[in-house]
Amino acid sequence: MEIEQNPKLINSARALRKAMTKEERHLWYDFLSQLPIRFRRQQVIGDYIVDFYCHNEKLVIELDGSQHYEPKGKAHDSVRDAYLRGLGLTVLRYPNNAVNENFRGVCEDILNHL
Repeated sequence: MEIEQNPKLINSARALRKAMTKEERHLWYDFLSQLPIRFRRQQVIGDYIVDFYCHNEKLVIELDGSQHYEPKGKAHDSVRDAYLRGLGLTVLRYPNNAVNENFRGVCEDILNHL
């Protein structure tokens, strides 16, 4: 299945790849980029940009800062996750502090979903 991309978001995705958060950099450089399975950073899927995406496994990984836990952020994430699940994708969400405080646990959880 080919994933639709909003071409208006391509430049934004490129900019986000250059300005990854420290948690995104940590997960990318110290784990995801080392796996034999290919992940993409800041991938456009429909009208959204996801943090990490593995096409072969149909897996999306999102790292969430504090704004995702406010009512507006929760509502947006709920709609977004429903859309992604509707495409047959699995969405894994981890708070930034989990990456900082339990990196090994986050990595093990991701491996369990692959």
